[in-house]
Amino acid sequence: MAAKAEHTGAPSAPPRPPRVGLFVTCLVDFVRPSVGFAGVKLLEDAGCSVEVPKAQTCCGQPAFNSGDRQDTKLIAQQVIRAFRDVDYVVVPSGSCGGMIATHYTELFEDDPDLARDAEDLASRTYELLQFLVDVMGVDAVDANFEGKVTYHDACAGLRELGLKGQARTLLSSVAGLELAELADTEVCCGFGGTFCVKYPEISNQMVDGKAQSVEATGADTLLAGELGCLMNIAGKLQRRGSAVHVRHVAEVLADMTHATPPIGEAAGESPPELEAAAAGKEA
Repeated sequence: MAAKAEHTGAPSAPPRPPRVGLFVTCLVDFVRPSVGFAGVKLLEDAGCSVEVPKAQTCCGQPAFNSGDRQDTKLIAQQVIRAFRDVDYVVVPSGSCGGMIATHYTELFEDDPDLARDAEDLASRTYELLQFLVDVMGVDAVDANFEGKVTYHDACAGLRELGLKGQARTLLSSVAGLELAELADTEVCCGFGGTFCVKYPEISNQMVDGKAQSVEATGADTLLAGELGCLMNIAGKLQRRGSAVHVRHVAEVLADMTHATPPIGEAAGESPPELEAAAAGKEA
């Protein structure tokens, strides 16, 4: 007769999904909401419970870059309060993620209590692909994208957060996708937040060089994880009459490219058609 199983205690509850607060970013909110929805899908597919705090605002980077520390402090305190109760803060942008994770602590060096709050938030803040790969252990996605792509490594994520291999790890799992590495991929595109406003001539030369490098790969599509860079490069490519499309990498990884046209394009329009339309208006 088989021995009766003995219960040594109450069954352990399954671990709860990590609570992730999505920091949407201003550009995603106002210019490219599809990136936010793609981020939510990727996080939920990875087993996370996603929240989007309504009280969130800008990360404060424009004010910080302009030397306005007082307003930046007020903005940072608002962000700290908005994301106080989540396990992680995830940002589909290396620059906004880098602002929170590396610069907030600088703001409150003279206030120990706020400094601790800033350090706590920084320890929980990750860029989207960094979080998926390095924290959640995701190494593949269920997505299909037919075509040859190239990838731009944006400055802030690269230098402040160490972003590099995460995108390539995930892109290698996308069915139909061929990655052609971009020459000088770590060179700035010239956007740099307020840099392009302060130094437009230099910025224009930098983005023109970046656009030429993109075209030289023979890729159909340029991807990156930084919407500011993508808008900058997309504008230059379109002014050059290039056929290269531009998308945020999250849209491809989430398999959400069918409902939204590439950046800067209207549905059904290709860059050369946009160029021709622009030429017609100028005439």
